[in-house]
Amino acid sequence: MVIFLSDTHLGSPHSDAGHAAERRVTAFLRSLPAEVKHIYLLGDILDYWFEYRTVAPRGFVRFFGELARLTDSGVRVTWITGNHDIWLFDYLEGELGVEIVDEPYIIREIYGKRFLLGHGDRIGRRPASFRLLSRFFRNRICQKLFAAVHPGLTVRLAHKWSSSSRTSDTGPTSQDIARITADAAALSAEHPKVDYIVEGHHHITLDTKAGNARLMVLGDWNGSGWYASFDGAELRLREVNHD
Repeated sequence: MVIFLSDTHLGSPHSDAGHAAERRVTAFLRSLPAEVKHIYLLGDILDYWFEYRTVAPRGFVRFFGELARLTDSGVRVTWITGNHDIWLFDYLEGELGVEIVDEPYIIREIYGKRFLLGHGDRIGRRPASFRLLSRFFRNRICQKLFAAVHPGLTVRLAHKWSSSSRTSDTGPTSQDIARITADAAALSAEHPKVDYIVEGHHHITLDTKAGNARLMVLGDWNGSGWYASFDGAELRLREVNHD
């Protein structure tokens, strides 16, 4: 079995108080059956993370410990970066054995089916302002300059930015859903052999046809928590509290 999840936003000022959100996600991972062989984390798993060369940011100990337990037991973990956890470099790869991918999407064959997997923020035509910010955040010189600023300031800035974006976010409209589906249909036309497109980012659950592919948008973990599972025969969108 293969598991897909996204948008847990651990460490967010909007998440459950204290370590409750981290405990929920960790408990879910710990409860996965032995049949699970690969876990795909499709971005925004952490609400903010900046990886320094010699210092690990505070927090997420339980979650990282569970990832280490999984990889040590032979479970593969692939983490595709989102727009909140852009700055994952080589720490988690070296320490936990997690595969880190910073690409708009990847195509993987899983049990004979072709999956197109991505966070979703870089799928389809994006506004010019978003494309500019994405290039800025991924620019190596800008990253080095950001690393020179004391973390006490950058963490506060990141959380303030996250708070303002959540306050202004009213959720996807019917036009947004139509655009998400159309973007996936365009990808399906570009990659006609893809059977499934799985993404996160939009904080909705969606299971629909998009071109020749089936589109599945994973929900977030602001409530009970959503994920998808694939056993080689069926791709299922599942809610944690209802399993």
